[in-house]
Amino acid sequence: MMTRSELTEKIVALKTLNGTKWADVAEAVGQSKEWTTAALMGQISLTKEQAEAAGNALGINFSDEEIGLLMAVPYRGSLPSAVPTDPLIYRLYEIVMVYGTTMKALIEEEFGDGIMSAIDFDMDISRLPDPKGDRVQVVMSGKFLPYKSY
Repeated sequence: MMTRSELTEKIVALKTLNGTKWADVAEAVGQSKEWTTAALMGQISLTKEQAEAAGNALGINFSDEEIGLLMAVPYRGSLPSAVPTDPLIYRLYEIVMVYGTTMKALIEEEFGDGIMSAIDFDMDISRLPDPKGDRVQVVMSGKFLPYKSY
């Protein structure tokens, strides 16, 4: 029996071997590259049709067991440690550690007491050319959910 993390490793290995881009898989699935990548990395469940389309785009003939794993509701937040050790993920963590209180203060000033949804959420990652070195642009947009007052 394969685990979801083993399936993720298989997907990434075959994607790399085949030279497939996440954006190409996303087009076949009918979702954004960010949503599709999150799903295939094990953070979002796919429909059977989406799983089959992803497999076709990746050149993988998923077994019924693998399609079932892709359709299952995932255990989200699957980093192996509380503080990430991968340098790229750690820098994102560092951004939240340094600027998290600033983001919280500015969101609360603008919207009030509440949170930004990670469920009703959009993200876009793009490359911005810059003469001093290309820049990574990450745009996140989540629905504001106010805390209830009783």
